[in-house]
Amino acid sequence: MPYTIETVDVHGSPMEVFLFKPEGKGPYPGILLAQHIPVGHTGIENDEFTLKTAERLAENGYFVATPFIFHWWPKEAEMEVKRKESRDDWTVADLTHAFDLLAGRDDVDRESLGIVGHCWGGRVAWLGACHIPYFKVCVVFYGGNIKLARGEGHDAPIDMAGMIRCPVIGFFGNEDTNPTPEDVDDYDQALADAKVPHVFHRYDGAGHAFQCFPMPQVYRQEQSEDAWDKLLGYLNQYLKE
Repeated sequence: MPYTIETVDVHGSPMEVFLFKPEGKGPYPGILLAQHIPVGHTGIENDEFTLKTAERLAENGYFVATPFIFHWWPKEAEMEVKRKESRDDWTVADLTHAFDLLAGRDDVDRESLGIVGHCWGGRVAWLGACHIPYFKVCVVFYGGNIKLARGEGHDAPIDMAGMIRCPVIGFFGNEDTNPTPEDVDDYDQALADAKVPHVFHRYDGAGHAFQCFPMPQVYRQEQSEDAWDKLLGYLNQYLKE
């Protein structure tokens, strides 16, 4: 599926936003897709998993915007540097600008927007739902480090659960080590304490990144397809009905 790229300015740093438009007549429900860590890649255009995920969502009728949130560093910089220097205030600014781009389109239904993320992006999706109150659903796939703040003076996303204004849907592998099943229990409790409607699906025989088909050592087709079916069901429920 072809995509277009728009560049927005985030505090003086240009950020690419990859846009996937579904077939048919809009306005379309929209999804802000938070990318995972593209190991071994320098940008979304080389990240097969993120591209295919966005395409599959668009094929199911969703207009997808995927911001390249690692624009703060040169693309050729080591990912470990980007990981260590990442700051939540930068990420929130990235998501806000990408959200405004998505919601401002004439062919997107501003009242039907969700945020989805895998791995690093799962944490980003939770963080985005804390700071952008207009999402109708937040989807977290095996988001690690939700109990960790990034950047001096910031709160951990788990401690901001009370700021979330939409249902949260989570998908996790029971063999994962980040987040561990105990971490997922803590996520569950934080959302329950904050009275955020949520449902978690936990898969035996699956660890971290179980949907990441380019990595056969971790990909689990059966669990991944079950999660896709449930994901599309939830998106349809919250964004199309």
